[in-house]
Amino acid sequence: MLKVWQANGLKPHLVETFKVSRDPKFVEKLEDIVGLYMSPPEHALVLCCDEKSQVQALDRTQPGLPLKKGRAQTMTHDYKRNGTTTLSAAMSTLDGSVISRCAQRHRHVEWLDFLRQINRETPKNKELHLICDNCATHKHPKVKEWLEKHPRFHVHFTPTSASWLNMLAYIAASFTRHS
Repeated sequence: MLKVWQANGLKPHLVETFKVSRDPKFVEKLEDIVGLYMSPPEHALVLCCDEKSQVQALDRTQPGLPLKKGRAQTMTHDYKRNGTTTLSAAMSTLDGSVISRCAQRHRHVEWLDFLRQINRETPKNKELHLICDNCATHKHPKVKEWLEKHPRFHVHFTPTSASWLNMLAYIAASFTRHS
């Protein structure tokens, strides 16, 4: 049976899922985000932002063998767990550069710290357009208050159940699905 599956490119153990967005402003949000990708504002940076929570922080129990001619780099099969972390990232749609940080938790406090980091690490003369999902941490009252005090930040939310519109979330989901 396995040979038949392989011969026909069948992989019944893999499942693709989807969910139709019921966001009443779907078209408006879609056009806004695609517009940023296709025609970014002058003197601005468009950053796709996303978080991956509960990432396992693992260390291998021994160092691997280095690359050499005829042998790929190696690593041990066993590892030591070091808890979990939340990875936050902002990818520039202009050049693919990434601003990132890890934090112990995934709350509005960590999101604010990440916004401050973005503020520090981007040119001050640029407007910043952040494409984000609808995570509650992004819409917390303290986050809204901070954004009001930093008018160069413009947040664009993906439609509900359409995080695939965020390039970074799409790349991360593709990587997770195929690894």
